Amino acid sequence: MVDFKWDRDFALEQASDDEELLQELIDLFHSSSAGDLARIKEGAIQEDPVAMGDAAHSIKGAAASLGIEGIKCVAADLERAGRLGDLDGAKALLPDLESLLKQFQASLG
Repeated sequence: MVDFKWDRDFALEQASDDEELLQELIDLFHSSSAGDLARIKEGAIQEDPVAMGDAAHSIKGAAASLGIEGIKCVAADLERAGRLGDLDGAKALLPDLESLLKQFQASLG
């Protein structure tokens, strides 16, 4: 299993060393990634790899902006699979992405 690998110092730097702003960005990440994850799951049910890839793209960008490397990498792989029309590949990455998102949230308390 891949670790979510968070570079907190990078994230704090992106938030101009403002802890309160960082927390707001993290909260926003959690809510937006939950919606995107739901869209990925719906894409899997509807057998729509492109929709899965589009939603994974959103998670990838948000994770990158917060320095969450492990989530960014898995989301990028899922995005790539979706954009290539590889439904099985996209579906195979879904449990890893979901697990990493849960790990990250749990790590913050």
